[in-house]
Amino acid sequence: MIYRALFNLVFAKQDPEEVHVRAVKALSMAGNCRATAAVMRALFGRRVESTLTRAHLEHKSPFARPVPGILGLAAGMDKDATAVLGMDALGFGFVEVGTFTALAQPGNPKPRLFRLIEERGIINRMGFNNHGAAAAGERLRKLRSTKAGRAVFVGANIGKSKVTPLEDAVADYVTSARHVARWADYLVVNVSSPNTPGLRDLQNVESLRPILAAVQQAADVAAGRHVPLFVKIAPDLAPEDLEAVAQLVLELDLAGVVATNTTIDHDQRHGAGGLSGAPLTEKSLAVVRSLRAALGPDKTIIGVGGISTVAQAERMLEAGANYLQAYSAFIYEGPAWPGRMNRALARLGYAG
Repeated sequence: MIYRALFNLVFAKQDPEEVHVRAVKALSMAGNCRATAAVMRALFGRRVESTLTRAHLEHKSPFARPVPGILGLAAGMDKDATAVLGMDALGFGFVEVGTFTALAQPGNPKPRLFRLIEERGIINRMGFNNHGAAAAGERLRKLRSTKAGRAVFVGANIGKSKVTPLEDAVADYVTSARHVARWADYLVVNVSSPNTPGLRDLQNVESLRPILAAVQQAADVAAGRHVPLFVKIAPDLAPEDLEAVAQLVLELDLAGVVATNTTIDHDQRHGAGGLSGAPLTEKSLAVVRSLRAALGPDKTIIGVGGISTVAQAERMLEAGANYLQAYSAFIYEGPAWPGRMNRALARLGYAG
């Protein structure tokens, strides 16, 4: 209630991107200070560390170690991997950082982030603004050099640099993978952001196959171990394209799919960009159901899109997701929300 009042009275009247930048910076500072991180963990953290979960019982996990909580942070919030410890202290079970690109880039012109408060949604046309995969890899290396940093379950999300032609996409993704794979618990190939021109064309399986195969090989070599690899897809794929992606995941024996990214299927009065949050719930659920039917029981699905309540989380898990991610609900619900969700889901037997 305190956060919602603060959001309505203060944050909602400020530029969304400026608030985002300040919040990530504050979480970076707090998470990297042992005392404040301990306070955050005591106030907001998961406080549940079971290794026996429904997700683990019902399918073979692709991960080398248990995931501390079933709800994680989606990519796009911590774009440069600066606030991993802070996000972990707030109770996220895992933290997906990025999207990183081979080349540092400023992203699209501002303004590029918009709240739809009544719909509890967010429109973004950020355009993968980040300092580049090499800088991210160095930051992740430093994170993993500490005991606290090694304990956090981290995924790294990689995308194509805007200036890289589509025909050179394979090399671009491979470059990013080589920089970050060693330090990640898993890797995600993002071919579904609507904010990089032509990127979604790479969801075509003939374009996607060489990217995923090359990234898997490069990641494993760079890390000196097998790195679980996921592909992140849009909620706007036609059923036949969704089926084709699922068959490619099986063909290449990937870890699974992150479903879904933002949607471009929205009222254009909001402007261009991808819509996330509550309006995406039903569309994401439908994609996850279709994926589970196509993939069978063994591949891992990370369900994303419109999850803000325990009931919505359960619906996503019942639809076939093994793990969950959120971003928009974190903005609307505040710092206590991720830990509260993971604790509630743990009581229901869903969190590790």
